[in-house]
Amino acid sequence: MATVGIDVGGTFTDLILYEPRGEQVTVHKTLTTPDDPTVGIVCGLGELLEHANLPVDGVTSIMHGTTIATNTVLEHKGASVGIITTEGYKDIIHIGRHQRPENYSIAQDIPWQFRPLVDRDLRFTVKGRLVPPAGDEVTPLDETAVEEACQQLREAGVTAVAVCYLFSYLNPAHEDRTKELLARHLPNVFLSVSHEVSPQFREFERFTTTALNAYVGPKMRHYIRHLGHAVQESGYRARLHVMKSNGGLSTADQVADQPVTTLLSGPAAGVIAGQWLGRQLDKNRLITFDVGGTSADIGIIGPEGIVEASARDTTIAGYPLMVPMIDIHTIGAGGGSIAYVDDAGALRVGPHSAGADPGPACYGRGGTQPTVTDAFLELGYLSPKHFLGGSMDLLADRAHQALADLARTLSMEVPQVAAGIITIVDNNMATAIQSRTVQKGHDPREFSLVAFGGAGGLCAVDVARILSIPEVLIPLYPGITSAIGLATTSLRYDLLRTEFMTPDTIDYAKLNRDFAELQDQLTQQFVSDAVDPGHLRFEWVADCRYSGQGYELKVPVPRGAVWDDDSTEQLYRAFHHQHELEYGHAFVQSPIEVVNIRVTGYGDAPVLVRLPYAGLLAASDSTVEYQDATFTVDGHRQTVSAPLIDRLKLAVGERVSGPAILLQPDSTTVLPPDCMAEVQPTGDLLVKV
Repeated sequence: MATVGIDVGGTFTDLILYEPRGEQVTVHKTLTTPDDPTVGIVCGLGELLEHANLPVDGVTSIMHGTTIATNTVLEHKGASVGIITTEGYKDIIHIGRHQRPENYSIAQDIPWQFRPLVDRDLRFTVKGRLVPPAGDEVTPLDETAVEEACQQLREAGVTAVAVCYLFSYLNPAHEDRTKELLARHLPNVFLSVSHEVSPQFREFERFTTTALNAYVGPKMRHYIRHLGHAVQESGYRARLHVMKSNGGLSTADQVADQPVTTLLSGPAAGVIAGQWLGRQLDKNRLITFDVGGTSADIGIIGPEGIVEASARDTTIAGYPLMVPMIDIHTIGAGGGSIAYVDDAGALRVGPHSAGADPGPACYGRGGTQPTVTDAFLELGYLSPKHFLGGSMDLLADRAHQALADLARTLSMEVPQVAAGIITIVDNNMATAIQSRTVQKGHDPREFSLVAFGGAGGLCAVDVARILSIPEVLIPLYPGITSAIGLATTSLRYDLLRTEFMTPDTIDYAKLNRDFAELQDQLTQQFVSDAVDPGHLRFEWVADCRYSGQGYELKVPVPRGAVWDDDSTEQLYRAFHHQHELEYGHAFVQSPIEVVNIRVTGYGDAPVLVRLPYAGLLAASDSTVEYQDATFTVDGHRQTVSAPLIDRLKLAVGERVSGPAILLQPDSTTVLPPDCMAEVQPTGDLLVKV
C-alpha cells in the first residue's frame, strides 16, 4: 500500500508516491492554486495516481507540508483575536522586553507594536494570581470578570481567544477554568491556552506564542478540515499527517488544535530530507539549500544532527515564539522573485514574487514583470520544450520582452540584465548562508551544499563558489525533495516542564518523577494515534545555563533508570562542551542551572528507506540536444553550446563535465564550465566545484 508526500509551495505543489512492496516511486509537480490549495492537492493526487497506475484505495497514508500558517503571519491576514490575561498585564504583548530588534536604530520596525496580534481594545484582564515556586493560589480567579470578558468578546466578533495567565506553567487551574467558561459562552471560537501551547517561563514569549496560535488557528483549522473532507470526497481513505516545525509529523487533529507548531512546516521537511540524503552518502556536515519559486530556505546539519533554534532567536516575521523548531533561515529569493529598479536607480531582486498566479512572464499566465526564472531562460539555463518533463512550455519571447523593458530603464543589453539578476540573487543567497555559518562560527568550506527545490540546481554551483564550498549534492529528485522529507521522518511530539534547579537545590526524585510523567503523557498520545507502544523512542533533554545567564542551551540527558549524581556530572560536562561550541568558551567553575526539562517522543519508523534508481543499468545516450547558454567566467560573459542531458539516463559512476544542462521532470541542474558531476550509487549527483 502506498504513501504519498505532498509539499505545497508558493508556485508548485510537489508530490511523491512510494509503494514499498514493489519499491515503486512516482513523482509529480503541479501548479499551486493559491486561492484554495486543496484544489491543486486533489488534482495533483489524481494525476500522480494516474502516472503510477494505482487506484485511490491504494493510498494508505498522506504526509503533508504546508505554508498556510506561515503565510498567514507573513501577510498579516490572521484572525480577529481577543486575549484574557492577569490583571495588570494587559500590555505585556506590546511592551515586550528591554531588547529591541535593532539596538541602535531610532526608526526600527517592532512587529509586536506596529502590527499587534491583538488590538488593545480586545485585551481583557481579570483578577487571580498564582505564585512560584509551586503555583500556589494567592488570589482566586474572578470568574464573573471572565464571563463579562466573554460577553464583550462576543460583541466584538472575535474568532479566536488567547488565555495567558502568569505562572500557569506551574499550575494550569485558572487557565483550565477560563477555558471551560469560554467554551460555554463562545462555543464556535478558536481557543488558545498558554499552558497547552507553551508551558514554560518567560511570559512575553509565552503570551506571544499563544497569541500566534490563536492568530493562525481559525484559518489553519479550516484548511486542515477542508483538506481532509476534500480528500475523502475524492475517494481516499488514507490517514493524513502534517509536518511540524520540529521536523516531525503530527496527526491532523493535533495540528488543528495547535497550528503554531506548523509555522515552518514546509521548510522543515526539506532539512529532514537533507539529513536523510547525508546518511545515504555518509556525510554529516551539510548546508541544506532549498530554492523554490518564492523563497530560499537554509538549514544546517552537523555531526550532532540538525541545528534547532534556541529560545533567544526563535521568531517568525519578527514575533518571538517558544515552540520546538528547526533553525531555518528564509529569504525572499526564488525563481519567481521579481527584478526591479529601486528609487536610487539600482537593480534589485526580490523579496516580492510573481508566485504561481500570474507567475513569471515566461509561464504565459499573465505575468509581465521580469523574474529570476525569466533570466534563467534568457541565459539558456532552461529548455523551453523540456520544462517539467515537457508538460509545460516556456515562452522565451515573453521572458525576453519583460527583461527588455527592464534593460531599457537601465540602458543595458538584455543578456547583461539577465546575468545581473542571477548575480544579485546568487549573492543574496550566499549572504544568507554566511549568516547561518560564518556568523555562527561554522566554516562553510567544511560543509557540502545540498541543493534542491525547483531552482536549487540552477544556482547551486555559483553560490558554492562564492562561499568556497567544495562540493554540491543534488538529490535524485531535487524538485520534490521536501515531499521526500515527509516520507523519511516519523511522528514526533514534544513536552516540556520548567524546573529551575541549581546544584544546591537539585531534586532527583522530582526530576525523575517529572520526566516519567512527561513520557507517560507522550505514550498516551501515541497510543491514541494508533501507534504501537513497542515502536516508540524517547529522548530526554535539559535546558541548562550558567547561573546569571539569560538564555539556555539544550543538552541531552544520559538516560537510565534514574537521574542521579553520575548522570548529573555527565550533563554538566556536556553543557560545558556545548557552551564552548556555541560561544567559543566555557566557565567550568561556574554553577549550572537546570531550567527546563523536555521529553521528545518518536513513533513509527520512517516509510521511505531508500529511493530506487533506474539509472543503475548500463549507460545509454543521455544527450537530448544542444542549446546555447551564457555563463560568466572570470567576470566575462561567454556563450557556449551546452548539451541538454536527460539526467535519469545517467548510469551510476558516470561523470559529466560542465558546461551542461541536466534535465528531469521536476527540476533542472546547471553545470557551469570547470566543474564536474558524478552519479552516486543512490542516483544523487556529487558536483565538485
